[in-house]
Amino acid sequence: MLSVTGAAGYHFEPGFVAHHLGELGAGLLRTLAVSAVGMAGGLLVGALLGAVSALRVPVARQLVTVYVELFRNTPLLVQIFFLYFALPETGLRLGGFTAGWLSLLLWGGAYHTENFRAGFEAVESGRIEACRALGFGRLGAFRHVTLPLGARVAVPSVTNTLISVFKNSSFLVAIGYPELTETAVGIVAVTFRVFEVFLAIGVVYLLLVRLMSLGAGAVERRLATPGGH
Repeated sequence: MLSVTGAAGYHFEPGFVAHHLGELGAGLLRTLAVSAVGMAGGLLVGALLGAVSALRVPVARQLVTVYVELFRNTPLLVQIFFLYFALPETGLRLGGFTAGWLSLLLWGGAYHTENFRAGFEAVESGRIEACRALGFGRLGAFRHVTLPLGARVAVPSVTNTLISVFKNSSFLVAIGYPELTETAVGIVAVTFRVFEVFLAIGVVYLLLVRLMSLGAGAVERRLATPGGH
């Protein structure tokens, strides 16, 4: 096996990771699975609650504000611990996967709520008034004007939140869920090849985030302006 000795005497072995691709690949699949559920769920929650907030629905809007403040102003790690360690005290026990995607969904949903609310409220009032003048009700105007235009405005901030949710899936190492980072920690604990393993997963995260950014950029360009190029 090829090895390189660093200035501090550390023997770097570039081929080491190849012997653990199966384990790391399985961890990556679990990361993608828990992240996908958390991202999709958070997106739906954010769009719905963002609409409730933008439409100023009585009572519901206040409840949405409480939810947003709670999950945006407490650490995600505390939220994960609460779902995984505290809820069992009440008789509700969640598995690692469920606690993982649920924590990511709730955290991401809170940020998406503000992303969409800001996007919806950025739509020019004149467009909405024109829609109402054509005979559309409040909900009709929201559906045909505010929703499509506001969603376009929200794309950049929504993208940032989606990427954050994906990266924050690594926090699940704290509850022992065997996603990519936890798998890497397990390999390091046995082999002590710290540099190689964490360099490898760092590159994986970097590439996946870059792909997400490119995809989101393409969507943003496509939806930049109605009928635009």
